[in-house]
Amino acid sequence: MAQQHHDLTDSAAGPAAPPVTGEALAGYLRGQATEFLRALRLHRETGGGPSGSGGGTADAVDAARALRRSARRISASLHTFRPLLDPGWSEEIRPELAWLSGTLALEHACESRLDRLLLALHRLSGAATVPTQTLGTGTGAGTAVSATAATTAATTATTTTTTQRTAPRPTPDRGNLTVGAAKAGALLDRQLTLARTRAHSTALQALGSSRFHAVADKVAVLASEVPLAPHAATTDPRPLAAAAEERLTDAVAALPLVTAGHPYNAEALIHGLSPDPAPHPQDAPWHQVRLLLRLHRYALEVLHGDDAPLGVRLLSAGQALDRHRDASEAAAAAAHAARTPRIAPATAYALGVLHADQRHEVEAARYAFQRSWQKQTIGTGTS
Repeated sequence: MAQQHHDLTDSAAGPAAPPVTGEALAGYLRGQATEFLRALRLHRETGGGPSGSGGGTADAVDAARALRRSARRISASLHTFRPLLDPGWSEEIRPELAWLSGTLALEHACESRLDRLLLALHRLSGAATVPTQTLGTGTGAGTAVSATAATTAATTATTTTTTQRTAPRPTPDRGNLTVGAAKAGALLDRQLTLARTRAHSTALQALGSSRFHAVADKVAVLASEVPLAPHAATTDPRPLAAAAEERLTDAVAALPLVTAGHPYNAEALIHGLSPDPAPHPQDAPWHQVRLLLRLHRYALEVLHGDDAPLGVRLLSAGQALDRHRDASEAAAAAAHAARTPRIAPATAYALGVLHADQRHEVEAARYAFQRSWQKQTIGTGTS
């Protein structure tokens, strides 16, 4: 498959531009460190309350998102451009920033996953109106029965979810769910709300820990002084950015893009509902491409600032990979719920249908990425 590359080292077009050196990286890191400190101050002022608690919640959520955003960009830039930085300092702070951004992302991930799954349950169950159901334990149905029902449901659903996916997706209303779907929704609500609460507590503990304060202190220093390597002032960072792009294109070339055009992936469904709770092996290369695409985008930001050439192709490909990640994790959550002991067969069946639907969404996202990546027309956009 032919790949289209940005030429990050071509300065022949247009007026002669000033030479790019490690100072561009230093300016970018100082800017991101400043954004980090601003978000941290806002988070402290709002109290960092849990989502949905009212009073300053929106500001607290925005502050946490800004913290994650800056931490990701600083960490990614330290990775891509590490030859231009003091190696000891860079290797010390980079994993700490990755820990922080990952910890802060967990609560939002649980909330978004629950919303996605309840919305899908409502869409799949149709418009039948029944009273809202409370979670029950069934009538002695064990894990083996649940797994069988879920697997049967997944197999049946593969022929219907593709067309249902194109239907409008209204706001979830549990009164419109079938009995099995309502109980499945209640189970997912309980599990993911508990996970979200734990994630929120973990984030608050992290932000109050000595580990975080050490990171914040290093970022505060970074806002005024970037520990560049001695040769960085005269070194062009564009070859390092080009290497990041090359790693991305190599990883994309290794993806099974031909298989991604198929709407049904039986192996994915079978693995997802098996007793093995390990992450789906088919998804790992796609998650890796998503991370490499992010590194490439951030490298362009370092070189070009607000004028980074983030074309339609890159943006749409990134959106497809985000959908892939979200659907993959939602399918895993549905499969995990289906393994709950002693749930009713109807509940397990609904979870199996839900799992199949989200695995179809995974395949659709892969196909959308394939179409985006192979486009020859590059536009402009922002992120």
